[in-house]
Amino acid sequence: MLLAEDDRAIRHALERALTLEGYAVTAVADGVEALAQAHTNPPDVLVLDVMMPGIDGLQVCRVLRAEGDRTPILMLTALVETADRIAGLDAGADDYVVKPFDVEEVFARLRALLRRTSPAPAAATPGPAEGPAREAAQGAGRHLEAAGLRMDLQARRAWRGRRALELTRTEFELLELLVRNAGIVLDHSTIYDRIWGYDFGPGSKNLAVYVGYLRRKLDEPGAPQLIHTVRGVGYVLRED
Repeated sequence: MLLAEDDRAIRHALERALTLEGYAVTAVADGVEALAQAHTNPPDVLVLDVMMPGIDGLQVCRVLRAEGDRTPILMLTALVETADRIAGLDAGADDYVVKPFDVEEVFARLRALLRRTSPAPAAATPGPAEGPAREAAQGAGRHLEAAGLRMDLQARRAWRGRRALELTRTEFELLELLVRNAGIVLDHSTIYDRIWGYDFGPGSKNLAVYVGYLRRKLDEPGAPQLIHTVRGVGYVLRED
């Protein structure tokens, strides 16, 4: 793990807690050092503070993503406005934790990020929340289609019609879950469990932020909205 945090007390406390949790941690104090370490000793996961001197965490994200680096990134931020969180997602972050945070929440989010990047198990028979989308094998890849969307799961690419969608890792996995369950209303707890591996409770805005960001990438003038909110329950993908 690569940890970049300019606050010395927070950096040392997190480094100790993460080491005790079993992670091999390289801790640095700014974005310049973070980029240097990411290039010379690529980590399995990055934990980046947003507000750092010189090159901040958002810029580190942008540089790594522009280079094609898809390593999962967890942001630490004291910024609580939705627009600030969206800026982090736009920069390429996969998830965020708002300061002050509970270290157990950091552990839970890291476990979820690492589970999503581990090799996938052999395909099983679709359960009750998997299957309505059309799924076909083409060569070595697997493709999903529903509501005018196409997804190449092996290449991790997605299209609406002929328009390619530029999605972050979390956005892609959220869209995959919705496409697999096209026409089925998925409640918040199910989505949190499938995507993050942890239900952050009714007060969390994490899911709403990702759905809103995904909608902006999917929707286009004159075309029907694809992701619908079912108030008090969750979300459903359908082409009305």
